[in-house]
Formats: sequence, structure tokens, C-alpha cells
Amino acid sequence: QVQLVESGGGLVQTGGSLRLSCAASGRTFSNVAMGWFRQAPKKEREFVARISWSTRYYADSVKGRFTISRDNAPNTVYLQMNSLKPEDTAVYYCAAAGSSHGSDSTSGYDYWGQGTQVTVSS
Repeated sequence: QVQLVESGGGLVQTGGSLRLSCAASGRTFSNVAMGWFRQAPKKEREFVARISWSTRYYADSVKGRFTISRDNAPNTVYLQMNSLKPEDTAVYYCAAAGSSHGSDSTSGYDYWGQGTQVTVSS
């Protein structure tokens, strides 16, 4: 019933910026935790950022460069990505948890988007 659609990915040079969006539709819980994950080729899907209420958490690799935020009407989650590096290249996935607690693990989320490609060139 819940659908998540990511957008905003693309090709940028090192040091550039992108803003990813995740639009949620269908039934959803109020104040559920939302997260961003990414998966590079031959790599496991890894945690990037999450937001629960007004608390935000980030992976060490993106702290100081990425910012997660959200709107509730409509339910949209954003990931502002600054100072991008080639190692940020991956497919980025939006995820929604079943509660407001959130998690750094993929198992803590019930719904996933299709992903949007982010490529950072040197």
C-alpha cells in the first residue's frame, strides 16, 4: 500500500551537490522513522542517514556533508548531499520504518523505494 519514489540523482563532479527527494504515497504511520541507504556495485546496502521526530543520524562517512530533512504534507524526505566524493557513487534508496524509533539496519524498515543513481566523477 505504501509506495516510495526517489528522485534527484544524477551525475556530478567531485565537490558538487545533489538533493535527493523521496515521495511517499499510500497509508503511512505518523512520525515514522525515515532513512536513506545506498548500495554500490559489489557492496552491501549501507546506512546513510535517518530521521526520527527531529533527531537525525548519519553514517560517519557522510557527517558534515549530507543533511536529511522531511516534510509531512505531503510525506517527503530529502537528502541534501554536498561536497560529493567518488566514493559516494551508489544507488540511493529511501526507506520507511514501521515505527518512530528508526534503525541503522535494513531490517528496521518496512518499505523501500526503487532507488536513484548517484554518480560522482573525479
